[in-house]
Order: sequence, then structure tokens, then C-alpha cells
Amino acid sequence: MRQYRQNTKESAFSILTLDDDPIMTSTIQAYFQRSGYQVDVENDPYQAIERIRQGRYDILLLDFLMTPICGDQVVEQVRQFNHDIFIILLTGHKSMAPPIKTIRALDIQGYYEKSDRFDQLELLVESCVKSIRQLRTIRSYKDGLSSIMDSLPAIHDLRSMEHITDSILHTASSLLPCAHAVLTLDDSYCQPALSPGAERRFTSRAVGDGFSPLTQGEVEDLLSQLEGKSSLTLGKQLILPLVDSEQACFGLLSVLMKEAPKYDQIQLMEVFSRQASSAICNARLHALVQEKNHKLDQAYSQLKSGYLEMVSTMRLVVDAKDAYTRGHSDRVSFYAYHIALRLGRDPEYCERVRVAGLFHDVGKLSIPDDILLKNGTLTDQEYEIIKTHPRNGADLLSVISQFRPILPAILSHHERIDGSGYPDGLRGEDIPEQARIIAVADTFDAMTSDRQYRKGLGFRKAMDELSRCKGSQLDAHITEVFQSMVQEPDFRDKMREEIQDRALCQLVSD
Repeated sequence: MRQYRQNTKESAFSILTLDDDPIMTSTIQAYFQRSGYQVDVENDPYQAIERIRQGRYDILLLDFLMTPICGDQVVEQVRQFNHDIFIILLTGHKSMAPPIKTIRALDIQGYYEKSDRFDQLELLVESCVKSIRQLRTIRSYKDGLSSIMDSLPAIHDLRSMEHITDSILHTASSLLPCAHAVLTLDDSYCQPALSPGAERRFTSRAVGDGFSPLTQGEVEDLLSQLEGKSSLTLGKQLILPLVDSEQACFGLLSVLMKEAPKYDQIQLMEVFSRQASSAICNARLHALVQEKNHKLDQAYSQLKSGYLEMVSTMRLVVDAKDAYTRGHSDRVSFYAYHIALRLGRDPEYCERVRVAGLFHDVGKLSIPDDILLKNGTLTDQEYEIIKTHPRNGADLLSVISQFRPILPAILSHHERIDGSGYPDGLRGEDIPEQARIIAVADTFDAMTSDRQYRKGLGFRKAMDELSRCKGSQLDAHITEVFQSMVQEPDFRDKMREEIQDRALCQLVSD
């Protein structure tokens, strides 16, 4: 029994003994103090109840027959506020013990028939101590799991690796009574910027006292000992591997405890080390994704720059083909873009319409100059050649992937609502909306622009002509939106500012 008593001293279990006989309480106190327990005595039942309410006792030893109230009444009041204390009821004779039903109802752990020897009572107390230890272990493990759960938002926070490792260390040091906690990580794993295949090098971070960094050889030796294991105990030191999804080890979590780790403490830290491993792996993947996204952003920026240069170059080529229509594509693009905005379309859609306006006549590059620049009426054959420019334009741009979303607008901008347009004779809403928008902008600018074979119409005549074409050649709703828009002074000022074109303002003033 000596070894058990030594352990009991270390655990500091406390007993309150209650009896209205002071000799009995003094005797019990002397006996159990020799066994290593902390023992307080009380002879007043009501005072005992208050001491339990105010203090922290593990075990209550109390007499059954007392004045002014009996032991079962004391227990009944104690259980109203304390369900954790272990209670042993003492009786002067077995026949005076309370019924088993009462003992169960009041959650009394046992009863003892008083005698000159306390061996039997000591066995009952030791049984209570074992149960208390188990409950403390369960409570400690439960509290540890709760602490791990509380720490998850911090250790899984996708910020810097330094922030995550600090959170892991502080949580590890709070889970167990320890001198220090050390996190040792493979630099090449945790820093994606390092070139792959670089020599393996480990860096340690720690919280607590008495920490000395592990050498490269010590880390490699510990990794070798940990292979295939979930933890390693070296005296008071508990070492846990940090592994990725493929069970490849990329570091260590080491905790130096104040005493050799117990089974439940090892289990708790193994649970935490798996969470720590997962958090570091997630942070690494996040860093890799960010790095890739940065490279993709750079590549996209370069592509966009090249795309804009290509747009500018091709627009100049189209304008250079016909000096009389120079600026026409810019104006159609501007009109079409703002029509799309007025229709409430999203920014990407509006941008597609803007680019389609710039290139709606790109197919005219394939039209012979003697037809395109003819100063006079076209023959039927020549007109058929002119009518090929929408399809030629779509074919020309189709080889460039960035232009593919605008191909329907290029191909169909000469289709008519009544089905008499070209190249496919589409009717009504079968014509893509982008093409219907381009058609309104193109028709208005074509009517108001000077050509080598005629003078442009004035603003009012052009507006009247648009009204006449609504529902037959042009989409009625889109036409009305355009007619309302171009009559606004703010719109004309914006046009003059953005494309340095006074054509519309001059038309209105004329």
C-alpha cells in the first residue's frame, strides 16, 4: 500500500470528514493524513454543507446518524449544488444503514460500518480515488479536445506561415503542462518559392524556456525513429511527426513536459499534430495557388496588352483601306458600347460589343479597291461581292481565339428584322442581340457620314430614317434607346471627350 500512498500524496486528494462525534473525526483525520491525504474535519452538518459549497473536496466521509440533521439529509442538500464529490456514508451498525434505494437516489458511492480498524474504509476511499483519477483524465482529455477545436480557426487561418506556426506552438504549449514546445519544419516544403530539389534544411521555432535548436543530424535521426509511428517518447519529451496527405514527413512537433507524458496526453497530442499537419499543408497549397495566380495574372496582363495592340493595329488597317470611312468604326464602336450600357448589360458583354463595333467592317479588307472605292452606283454583281464582307470578316477573325466571342456580331450585323438582310436572312430575335445593336449604330453613322458618291444626311433626317426603319430593318427597342441617347447633351460631350470626334455635335448644331 506504500506505493499507492506515495502517488496519493502527489495527487493531493482532499477529504472532508463529518461526524457530530469529534473523537471520530479526529481519528479519521489522523489515519488518512498518514496515508497522504489532505483531511479537514467538521462536526456541524450545516457548516459542512457550507464548507463543501465554498471549498474543493474530492471525498466526503460522513456519519449517518447526526444532529440536528442526519447524513442522508446532508447529502440531499449537497447534491443540489455538487454532483462531483464522492460520498461514503458511515454507520454505527449495518442495521442502521439507509436503504439501497436511498443510496442510489442520492448517488452515494458506498457506506462503511464503523469499527476500530479502518482498512475497509481505506479500500473504499482508494476505490473513490481511482474513479476520481479516471474522471480527471477524461475531463482533461475532453478539455484538451475542446482547446484543439477552439484553436482550429487560428491554425487553419490562411495567412502567413509564420502566423500559423505561432498559433500551433501556443496551442501545443497550452494543452499540456510543459517547459517548451518546438516546431521544426523543412524549409523547402513550407516555402514554395524555394527551387525544387534544393538540399533539405530544417528551421525551428519555439515557445517556452530551455529550448535549443535541433541540429540537422538530430532532426534526421528523429525522423528515422518516427518512421511508421504516430509519436515518440524520450523521457519527458514527446515528439510527433508532421506529415502531408501522402504520409511524407515534413517536420516535427516536440513538447518537453514537466513529467513523463501519460497515455491520454500522448493521444491528445497525436490528435493535435494531425490538425497541425493539415493546417500547414493547407497553408502551403494556398501559397502555391497564390503564386500560380500571380503568374497567371502576369500572363493575362501580357495577353491583354498584346490583344489591345492587335485591336489597334487592325483598326488602323481597316480605316486605311477607305479614307472616306475613316473614324466610322470608332463611332460605331462608341455608339454600340453605350447602347449596351443603356440596355443594362454586364461589363463583359458591353466590352464585346465595343470591340465588335471596331471590327464590324474588317471583312472589307477582302473587297477589291475598284469596287469598295467606286464613285458611282454598284452593279448587281459588285453588290453581291460587297455582301460577302460580313462572312469574310468572321472568317478572318475566327483564327484568333480572343475574337471568337464577337463573331456572331460581325457575321450578322447586316441582317434585318424582316428577314431580308444578309448573309443568312435571319429574322427578328434569331439575329444575335450584339448584331442588332451594331446594326443601329452602323446605320446611323453610315447615313450621317460623307461618302465619295454622296453627302451625308443631317441629324434630323437621319433620326427620321431610323424611325422609318424600326421593326423592318432595325430592332425597334434598340433604335428607340439609341435615339433617346444621342439627343442628350451629356452623351455628345462624352463622345467628343473620349474619341475626339465632333461629328455628332456638328450634326445636331446643323
